[in-house]
Amino acid sequence: MACLLLLCALLALNAVPSCVAKTSDCDFFPFRDTNLSLSVRVRDLVSRINFTDKVLQMSRGGADQNGPAPAIDYLCINPYQWGTECLSGDVGAGPATSFPQALGLTATFNYDLLYSVASATATEVRAKNNNATAHGSYAFHTGLSCWSPVINILRDPRWGRNQETYGEDPWLSGYMATAFVTGLQGDNPTYVKANAGCKHFDVHGGPENIPVSRFSFNAVVSMSDWRMTFLPQFKACVEAGAWSLMCSYNSINGIPACANNELLTTILRNEWNFPGYVVSDQGAIENIWLGHQYTSNATQTAAVAVNAGTCLEDGNYENNVFSTIGQASMEGLIQNSTIDDAVSRLFMVRMKLGEFDPPEMNPYTTINVSVVQSDEHRALALQAALESIVLLKNTPLTGLPIENEVDTACVVGPFIDNPYALFGDYSPDVMVEYVVTPLQGIKTLTNIGKSVLNSADGCSDSKCSTYDSASVKAACNGVDLVIACLGTGSIVESEGNDRADINLPGSQLQLLQDAASVSKGPVVLVLYNAGPLDVSWAKNSDQVVSILESFFPAQSAGTALASVLTGQYNPGGRLPNTWPASLDQVPDITNYTMVGRTYRYFQGEPLYPFGYGLSFTKFYYYAFTVNLQSGNVFVSFSVANEGPMAGDEVSQVYISWPVGTVGAPQLQLVAVKRITLEIGQGVMLDFIITSDQMSIYTTEWVVPTGTYTVYVGGQQPNQPTSAPSNVLSGTFTIN
Repeated sequence: MACLLLLCALLALNAVPSCVAKTSDCDFFPFRDTNLSLSVRVRDLVSRINFTDKVLQMSRGGADQNGPAPAIDYLCINPYQWGTECLSGDVGAGPATSFPQALGLTATFNYDLLYSVASATATEVRAKNNNATAHGSYAFHTGLSCWSPVINILRDPRWGRNQETYGEDPWLSGYMATAFVTGLQGDNPTYVKANAGCKHFDVHGGPENIPVSRFSFNAVVSMSDWRMTFLPQFKACVEAGAWSLMCSYNSINGIPACANNELLTTILRNEWNFPGYVVSDQGAIENIWLGHQYTSNATQTAAVAVNAGTCLEDGNYENNVFSTIGQASMEGLIQNSTIDDAVSRLFMVRMKLGEFDPPEMNPYTTINVSVVQSDEHRALALQAALESIVLLKNTPLTGLPIENEVDTACVVGPFIDNPYALFGDYSPDVMVEYVVTPLQGIKTLTNIGKSVLNSADGCSDSKCSTYDSASVKAACNGVDLVIACLGTGSIVESEGNDRADINLPGSQLQLLQDAASVSKGPVVLVLYNAGPLDVSWAKNSDQVVSILESFFPAQSAGTALASVLTGQYNPGGRLPNTWPASLDQVPDITNYTMVGRTYRYFQGEPLYPFGYGLSFTKFYYYAFTVNLQSGNVFVSFSVANEGPMAGDEVSQVYISWPVGTVGAPQLQLVAVKRITLEIGQGVMLDFIITSDQMSIYTTEWVVPTGTYTVYVGGQQPNQPTSAPSNVLSGTFTIN
């Protein structure tokens, strides 16, 4: 049947026109029949695609000239853009609401909040996709398939991409990933709002560039660590319904991840029954050959990747490695059935997104760009920024909140009025008109700097390689209060950019000490960073009365800070990773054993422990019971607010295994709940610890026999640096 052609409008400079037939002329194809099952529709669609176009669909998964996947004119199928980033908002597609970076979102320990953030992000992604495709644009970042979330373990404080993760704990990472995936993909029983893509699969967590390149790095990992640390959060992601995983740059025990049959087929498909597609990280396929030298040419590389389970190449070139799939097939290196399976997985997701159904059937097709920076989304961004703040230190009476009038104050540091420094890597476009910097937020307060409010950044950027001591001392000389805004920023830690140490960058420590030395009052230190920092001087200084960890809070940074400084908001965030006291406590970044890493295996006393965070109020735990029934453990306890103001508590449940259990972590988080309690209010909480959470992997999964200990409280047990709330413990025995 002859197809009528559409005149295609271009929305963006690099838009790809959709010059295929009107859908109405192709409605007779069975794959467009919504009365049929998805599997039947996909099978029909793939059977109609010629071999050349199947190869093109698999080889056009990336940016610029490597995307979008081209139109298939004879089936009235439009191009499709696979490349979209959704980590903390809709990235690279124009205006978007900016939420705190992923590590900060994790510090909220709030499943429902992250679900809402992901849902809002997907709403804006869908709105802009509706607008783009209506104008014939399939430009990079305008698609519906997100390369998010990042659920690699924060295993080393120096790794440049720590900010993108959900912290150091595999259970917490999986818990938060579930919130993100379900929020992003939506709750419609038929259609997906935007599909999640969990990355980087797997055993990926540095180095980026120090001391070696990520493009050729081989992660040597024990089966126990692989199964118990690096895989659980990805399994949770699959169980949450994620439609995509991205295979990583590195090799795992000598086999590149994107060519790793054990990873992508044995575990992902056979054990976990994953129905979706695997896309490579950008350039990861070519690095199988050129970086890892695992193969000797492009054709062999395409064959090992496709046969292992990689469906889509995100490459750097138009004629990328997967463009040789045809040659590999001719040489008998890839079976046609394997190619059909990969293409079927790609089109299954496009079916779920509603591409081949009448628009009126899909509620997401009516979302328009008025949702971008809506009042609701901006309020959510502020709430997320507030809940992410962790109070690391607070001196009674002289610390926060600041409720009295402070006559003179100074605000110093490279983060005080630089809107771009407040955003993490892979953040949406910075819309300056919606950004409130720390200095702007503090200026709205009527009780701080009543007579004098001086400011000085002291450094041109967060590297602080050039420091103007005189300006800082002049701003803070004789003032009643110093607020210092220090940290790293994405110019110090980011993709491709590891840190060599955990010190405050450049002359920032000197800046802090200079400000303290000339003022006559206390110092409040506000940190903007992801990876841990050595702030031992500030922790031990009597003059530094409070330390706030703010991560990369994005557009609402200043408003959130002002609310916490004055007690309008009581901080309740918790650290999602251990802060070591020094690098002497941290193994080499290339060493992938978990010995000495994360709170689960840490040796020594950290500067600040995982799960730690203070409050302006005090919580008390009581009425704790532990009962073993049918292989699961039922935990119940109550918690009350006994302090002077309302606040959020993050109740945490940990287990430790029987003494002498081989391969067991020393402690494991198994449940969390963030709750808001008014003054004097108490609530009872109930949790179930499953047999899976008690399992240990050596050569297989087993639940060890013996006596286990359960701990409940607002923090880890037995930590020298701790909150004033109590921690309760109980036991149960597995025979």
